[in-house]
Amino acid sequence: MTPDRPISDLFAQGRPLRSLEFFPPKDDAGTEALRQTATVLRRITPDFVSVTYGAGGSTRERTAQICDFLKRDFGLTVMPHLTCVGHTRAELSEVADRIHAGGFRNIMTLRGDPPKGETTFTPYKDGLRYANDLVTLLKARHSDFCLGVGGYPEKHPEAPSAEVDLANLKRKVDAGAAFITTQLFFDNAVYFRFVEKCRAAGITVPIVPGIMPVLSLKQIQRFTTMCGASLPTQLVKRLEAAGDQAEVMETVGIDWALMQIRDLLAHGAPGYHLYIMNRAKSALALAAGLAA
Repeated sequence: MTPDRPISDLFAQGRPLRSLEFFPPKDDAGTEALRQTATVLRRITPDFVSVTYGAGGSTRERTAQICDFLKRDFGLTVMPHLTCVGHTRAELSEVADRIHAGGFRNIMTLRGDPPKGETTFTPYKDGLRYANDLVTLLKARHSDFCLGVGGYPEKHPEAPSAEVDLANLKRKVDAGAAFITTQLFFDNAVYFRFVEKCRAAGITVPIVPGIMPVLSLKQIQRFTTMCGASLPTQLVKRLEAAGDQAEVMETVGIDWALMQIRDLLAHGAPGYHLYIMNRAKSALALAAGLAA
């Protein structure tokens, strides 16, 4: 299969990139629904898409399946996620070889969350402890991999301080990561401060803002609690005013995300990455709003 173009080459063009994130469905019906979503979203021509990876490789096969058909049937540049959770070094090397043999040249390289029911991360057997270790392994295995890593504008929940978190991020970049995609945030000032701190620390790679259009107040409160992001009071008030009207709440979320993206691009962000929860509606609405 023809190898994908490295995402670093796309950034080198100097234009804002648009990317989308999918997660592997649990069953064949969900896979078919995702195929339909991808069919609809192809019209907005994302520069690349990513596909998440369940804890301990729990979605390993379905992640590979989704990546394959998005690349083969839709002609998309696909960036599989890969985590350290539940894998030995040998297993990670085998997964990397399969990804490379499939023509994929971009990987979102993550430590991963602890398996369900566990609160702390423990390396698996002789596995890896940190994302920078995985970056090092992947670059040693296949030097032509283009690797993305995650960044936390409001600090990783497990990091003892923002300074420690920033030092950990720099280790990932120094190990060979080509770009950073941030965890979701809803206040652009948080992103801009984060970029300033990264630059001051000597991190020069593109830092892509991760944006999630809100679908419901309860959902986003759960997500932000998990990842340590904050919710602006103004956004919460708008969502509360929507009450139990799902369509109104979704409109509020799309409008807020649209405001964020316009401001981010106006101030030099290298693009934006949409956490769309496998839903086409919000991505299409944002594309239409940005085209207006």
